[in-house]
Amino acid sequence: MKKININQFWVKQYSIHGIDVSHHQGEIDWKKLKEEKVQFAYIKATEGSGHVDDQFEDNRKLAQAVGIHTGAYHFFSFESAPETQAKIYMETVGDLVGQMIPAVDVEYYALGNAKMPEPEEIASSLQRFLDILEEHYGKKPVIYTTYKFYFRYIRGKFSDYPLWIRNTYYPPLDIAGWSFWQYCDEGRFEGVADQKGDVDLDVFRGTEVEFQKFFVQQK
Repeated sequence: MKKININQFWVKQYSIHGIDVSHHQGEIDWKKLKEEKVQFAYIKATEGSGHVDDQFEDNRKLAQAVGIHTGAYHFFSFESAPETQAKIYMETVGDLVGQMIPAVDVEYYALGNAKMPEPEEIASSLQRFLDILEEHYGKKPVIYTTYKFYFRYIRGKFSDYPLWIRNTYYPPLDIAGWSFWQYCDEGRFEGVADQKGDVDLDVFRGTEVEFQKFFVQQK
């Protein structure tokens, strides 16, 4: 039986749809994604202090060539200094004029033998990272996080930042002020060659004018 994602019924009320991708999706035919009404894409650029996604440059260039709005996101590490993480992000993505503002993915991940830092430590490190990017790009970055991580570490600490929430089970109705919603992690597109890698599907809560005003980097 085909799995049904009930979120597909909720997202019909939103007019701006997009995806987020990384090297896990392999080579992407962005022209086909454009034909399937993909309007924006957040593309993984960096992780921690030393990793650059090897598909980032190609993904960004090819998506832009067909008119898809692009943004670059960083996967935040609890084991690296925020200063060095910000440095590799800025060096990798460069100038973002005409593109979506920076985003940082902060969520649980396997830490090996290490323990999760205390909430105060995570908040301090993440705030330092955000401050550096805001000073450099002139806008507050978007914070992507999971439902569980939000309530444990983010809620009440970063309320003035745009929020991109992941909830693939139901709409984030109990989280006020979110801007992006990742509603599905099993999207399939003809333009994605590696069909072993599902595509995350997202919506923007707002109009095209609001999207341009708040989320496309100006000079």
